Amino acid sequence: MSLISESFEMLEIIEKLLILQDRDRRIRHVEGELARIEPQRRSFHTKTAQAEAALEAAKSRFRQTESDRKQLELEVESKKQLIARYSNQQLETRKNEEYRALAHEIETCKAEIHRIEDREIELMEQAELCQKEIARATEEAAKERRTMEEQMAQLAAREGYLNKELADLTSNRAELANAVDEVARARYERLVRHKGENVVVGVQHGVCGGCHMRLPAQILVSCQGQQELVSCTNCGRILYYSSDMSLAIAD
Repeated sequence: MSLISESFEMLEIIEKLLILQDRDRRIRHVEGELARIEPQRRSFHTKTAQAEAALEAAKSRFRQTESDRKQLELEVESKKQLIARYSNQQLETRKNEEYRALAHEIETCKAEIHRIEDREIELMEQAELCQKEIARATEEAAKERRTMEEQMAQLAAREGYLNKELADLTSNRAELANAVDEVARARYERLVRHKGENVVVGVQHGVCGGCHMRLPAQILVSCQGQQELVSCTNCGRILYYSSDMSLAIAD
């Protein structure tokens, strides 16, 4: 085999590796996009659930406030009944000591009624605030539900598009891989497992396009000769050189 044909063959291997690497990058990108969809769904569900919980908490506070207020109304009614009973007993007694004792009980009940009524006013104010909070929380929950429904539809559409794109990308990935020399492919795939997606890299200004470390002169010459797969002496990535690259070391 002539030097020219060997050089062309080596360049073809690099080209096939670069095509495979580009396909793998696109596949990983789409897979990454798909992997982010479910967390986004959970995030929107969580926000909606939090808004619903806030609304339910506001309603619960309002119900408790109303329950407390009604309990106070019952206590006021009970005190009024006591006052009526004590007043009747006053009319029936002829003993000054008993009359004064009943009068004291009546005043005590009246004082309790005033205290309870003050508390009722506080609860009525709290109930008003709760109603405003319920209105705000209802609006917020409805907003979050609308947002979630819109986003769920968008995510579903995007998921469908990405799944189709992934199917298209993976449909002939094996064919692209099989087109690469078996030894070169095994080397590429081993590097991918350890280095990630950027394993076939160009040489520019005397440095590796992967680790950006300066390369020995002999490595640069080998890259330019394109007679064999050349690896970076620092990171092990597969190196290549094309005519639009500069081998001159940058200052």
